Amino acid sequence: MQDTSHKFLCAIAIFVLANAVASRADAQKKYDMGVSDTEIKIGNIMTYSGWAEQYGAIGRAEAAYFRMINDHGGVNGRKIDFISLDSASDPATAVTLSHKLVEGEKVFLIFGSLGTDSNLAIRPYLNDQKVPQIFIDTSSSVFNDPAHFPWTVTFDASFRSEGAAYGKYILQIKPEAKIGILYADDESGRDYFAGAHDGLGAKAASMIVKEVTYARSNTSMASQIQALKDSGADVFLNFAVGSFATQSIRAAYDLGWHPMQFIPNASLSTAAFLEPAGLDKSKGIITNARSKGWLQPFEQADPEVRDFVSWMHQYNPDANLRDQNNVAGYERAEAMVELLKQCGNDLTRANVMKQAAHLDLQIPMLRAGIKFRTSPADFQPIHQFFLMQFDGTRWRSFGGIIDDGRSGG
Repeated sequence: MQDTSHKFLCAIAIFVLANAVASRADAQKKYDMGVSDTEIKIGNIMTYSGWAEQYGAIGRAEAAYFRMINDHGGVNGRKIDFISLDSASDPATAVTLSHKLVEGEKVFLIFGSLGTDSNLAIRPYLNDQKVPQIFIDTSSSVFNDPAHFPWTVTFDASFRSEGAAYGKYILQIKPEAKIGILYADDESGRDYFAGAHDGLGAKAASMIVKEVTYARSNTSMASQIQALKDSGADVFLNFAVGSFATQSIRAAYDLGWHPMQFIPNASLSTAAFLEPAGLDKSKGIITNARSKGWLQPFEQADPEVRDFVSWMHQYNPDANLRDQNNVAGYERAEAMVELLKQCGNDLTRANVMKQAAHLDLQIPMLRAGIKFRTSPADFQPIHQFFLMQFDGTRWRSFGGIIDDGRSGG
């Protein structure tokens, strides 16, 4: 009888101890809307149709990356439910979709939404609601503003930094250049334009001989390119993005104008933008990048590049391997997963932002020397890039790493 009583008391003690441990573990778990023991709901607004539809490849790559993560058990045991909606490249639609994701789908956060105007349109709402707007897919310098918009985190070096780097490079190699500039009549375009003036400094007024803009409603770039050619410009700062970059590259060549030409990082995809323009017509163009190459055998000697190529074959097989947009989606999704891991079991929106303000990550597809860091004063993780030139077949890098000098940390 005494033996039975002892066993009973031991069983009670074990039960009480187990419950205490479980209670402490549960107490350590903190969740906000969109998170449970088994799931994290992430919202995304992407341009799967409309004028920027080529960038939809980024959203598909992100979805494919999260599928891989889920196949390997998720993030700390939680599967990612990635809800990606099509804005049709329309900022007004993006606003509607942001409300749908937050209030209807009840997502934990908004990740990687594409477009300067769309992110500007949804930023006030998400910050008012205290919903993290993480790793947005635009590089406008206006977004790195944690003092006024503490729930919005960017990703790449800014458009303004790109424009400044081109201006400084032109001063070094062609100080007597006559420069023509094409840019969109929107926030992104004006950012590139301001950067070019930053880089050229006091010589901007004398070196820039023509500036023209385009609108998303334009169906042809011929008149803009003709005006730039007629100006006598021998350097072309072609800040067009998406299909407008394709049109302007082709138009310049077809009009017999062959200046030294620069395009944005956003327009460097060989598959999405240069092939439609014509590879021969794109030869000699200069751009900037942050990522490793992945198409050549010598590049695939890098194990991290091999991982990317293997992932493409297994999880994103219908995508064009030559499309840089896949690398962009892969990098962003990987950074998102690392941020979530850093949050542990404290998956509250406040903790996401606390962790997002103190990042120091290794993103494998970033070229050596490209850092990924944030601080409470600097919500732009990447401030470095390098220059590349298209040889008619592939991009070849030259020079060293350029730092934009704009880190607030």
